[in-house]
Amino acid sequence: MKTESYIRILAGTFVLLSIALAHFVSPWWLLLAVFVGLNLIQSAFTGFCPAETILKLLGMGNGGSCCGKDEQAR
Repeated sequence: MKTESYIRILAGTFVLLSIALAHFVSPWWLLLAVFVGLNLIQSAFTGFCPAETILKLLGMGNGGSCCGKDEQAR
């Protein structure tokens, strides 16, 4: 599976988790979804994605950067 797929799974999981926690625990958990969204936006502009870095350190994914690093090298 490509790193891009892992990033999408991770982001989607965090957003759904945030919504569930906001519903059952506290509305403040929606800040987690806000953080995920802002991180996705900044990674599109800067090419820096902390989740991608962590996943690569864990040995997950085989390329397919979602943050523009592969496109910049071309």
